[in-house]
Amino acid sequence: KELFAHAIHQASPRRKHPTIHLNCAAIPQELFEAELFGYAKGAFTGANPGGKPGKLELAHGGTLFLDEIGEMPIEMQPKLLRVLDDKIFERLGGNQVIRSDFRIIAATNRDLEGMVKRKQFREDLYYRLNVVSLEVPPLRERKKDIVPLARHLLGKMTEDDPGSGYRLTEAAEKVLNGYSWPGNIRELLNILERAAFTIEGEAIDACDLPFYLN
Repeated sequence: KELFAHAIHQASPRRKHPTIHLNCAAIPQELFEAELFGYAKGAFTGANPGGKPGKLELAHGGTLFLDEIGEMPIEMQPKLLRVLDDKIFERLGGNQVIRSDFRIIAATNRDLEGMVKRKQFREDLYYRLNVVSLEVPPLRERKKDIVPLARHLLGKMTEDDPGSGYRLTEAAEKVLNGYSWPGNIRELLNILERAAFTIEGEAIDACDLPFYLN
């Protein structure tokens, strides 16, 4: 999901501006508003003394990627909807109106339509977000993409060092193609990083991969 969001951003006129990532499942509910809108100086105990910009403010001119949007607290959803309509907001504890020109990309692995029917996700926010919908099949349903993705990820590991590079043997490619990848691309990346850090040389063979892949 993150790779697709980044690709969309890079292919758009906003590519010269930042892409900001917020994982809605990783933010405690009580901190969500401050994380999204930011907070003013002295907004609450333990806050940064100088205040802090939120993700909406940081995404000005670019893209805000809301991962796991289905985990957003129901209390926050009308506030996000209002910002999507007006593109203006205030930091938590502040009174200065901030205008931010951002584009939202939202992703989830949950059934949002079902959540709307069960009153677990706001219907108006769902339809406001669901302008263009893309379904990304899991890696296990894209067998032909596994090896090209693996090669790309290995190339990214050494892009700052043109003189080096990792490669997969035919046996290693066969193992990767035969695995179901429940963790999708993130799991693939973790396995490749582990192999790259432990091998001697540049060739990753089947024996360098975790035994449970076989």
